[in-house]
Amino acid sequence: MKFNHKAFVRWDDLDAFGHVNNAKYLVYAQEARFEWGYQQFAEKKEESALIEMVVARGEVDYLVPITVGGTYYDVNLWVESLGNSSFVMAYQVEKDGVTFAKIKTVQVMIDLASRKSRPINEVERAFLNKYLDK
Repeated sequence: MKFNHKAFVRWDDLDAFGHVNNAKYLVYAQEARFEWGYQQFAEKKEESALIEMVVARGEVDYLVPITVGGTYYDVNLWVESLGNSSFVMAYQVEKDGVTFAKIKTVQVMIDLASRKSRPINEVERAFLNKYLDK
């Protein structure tokens, strides 16, 4: 299953070359990940299954420049693979059948008190498995 986030491209996301600055794509992924892992639980007044994680790696393939601001773009995300304490997320930034960027992040679960990695627990794993691209 994929999760869809509507990312609003602001006028100041465009740089001097008239396209979205490369760093903004990771912000779009972060906003999508936040809505996916937290906000959908808050709407149901449930505790999030995925709060205690950090980004260990991020990569972006820029396919087509976004040159139009002031509108929404789809950021679709899913889980690509699961490990013991980490998982890989994939994202696609799209609009009207055009894929503008493909993004991957490696998320590592952490213990908030010790700031060290920890295993993915059963509740988290069950949630992640719903979005695992099999």
